[in-house]
Amino acid sequence: MTDKLGLIAGNGRFPFLLLEAARAHGAEVVVAAIKEETDPEMDARAATDAGVRVHWLSLGELSKLIETFQREGVHQAVMAGQVKHKQIFSSIRPDWRLAKLLLSLRTRNTDMLLGAVAKVLGDEGIELISSTTYLEPLLAQPGVLTSRAPNAQEEKDIAYGREVARGLAAWDLGQTVVIAAQACVAVEAMEGTDATVERAGALMRSLGEPPASTLERSLTVVKVAKPKQDLRFDVPVIGIHTIATMRAAGATCLALEAGRTLIFDREAVRAAADAAGIAVVALENA
Repeated sequence: MTDKLGLIAGNGRFPFLLLEAARAHGAEVVVAAIKEETDPEMDARAATDAGVRVHWLSLGELSKLIETFQREGVHQAVMAGQVKHKQIFSSIRPDWRLAKLLLSLRTRNTDMLLGAVAKVLGDEGIELISSTTYLEPLLAQPGVLTSRAPNAQEEKDIAYGREVARGLAAWDLGQTVVIAAQACVAVEAMEGTDATVERAGALMRSLGEPPASTLERSLTVVKVAKPKQDLRFDVPVIGIHTIATMRAAGATCLALEAGRTLIFDREAVRAAADAAGIAVVALENA
C-alpha cells in the first residue's frame, strides 16, 4: 500500500473511522471531501493532524478530483461513506468528464456508475482499493451478536427475507428488505436502509392494533451484500443509528451477512440492541 492515501469521503462516520485507521498505519491522507455529503467536522480533524489534508469539491467535479489527487501525488484511493444515489438526479451539475461518463452508461445503478468512476480513476493512475483495507476488524463475524437470538418466527422471516433481498441486490436496486410473517413489507431502493425501515414501521402503524387472531406484525430487517459485491466502493454498514431506527419502527430482529458487513461501535450496537430487545445475527455466506 502507498504511504499517501486518497480518501473520497461521503457522509456519516465511515470516512472518519477509515481516516483514523489509515493514520494508525502511518499513511498520509489526502481527503476529497464532498460538499453535498461530507461532515464539515472533517476540517477540524485535519487541523489537528499535519498528516491529513482536506480538499472540498462538489459531487459533480470528477476532473477536479483527479487533478487534486494527481497534484498531491496520490496513486491509491478509497471511497468511504455513503453518497446518496438520488444525488444523480439532483440539481448538481456534472463537469464535462462526469457528463460524458453518465451518457456512456447503459444503466445508472450504483455498481455501473461507481465502476465507471473507478475505471476513469485507474486510467489516470489512481487505483481504487477496497474500503475495508484498513477496517477488517470491524467486519461482522458469524453468529448471534446480541444476548437474544432470533426466535422461531424471526428465523422464518430471515430465511424468506434473505431470498428476497438477494434477488433485489442482484439487480443493484437495494440490499435491505423488511419482513413480517413471511410477507415483504418494504424493499430498499434509492432512499437507503434507514428510510426503508422507517417506511415499514409507518406502514405497520397505519394498520392499527391487530386483533389477537391476526398474523404477528413484528418486523425483521434483512441486509445482504450483492452477489458480486465490489468492496472498493460499496460495503454494507450498520451502526448505532441502525438500531435506533429499528427500535422506533418496531423492528425486533436484524440479520446481516458475516464477513461482508461493517459494524461501527460494535459494543454500543450490542448494548442498544439488548436494551431494545432486538436480536442481531450475522449469517454465513451460503
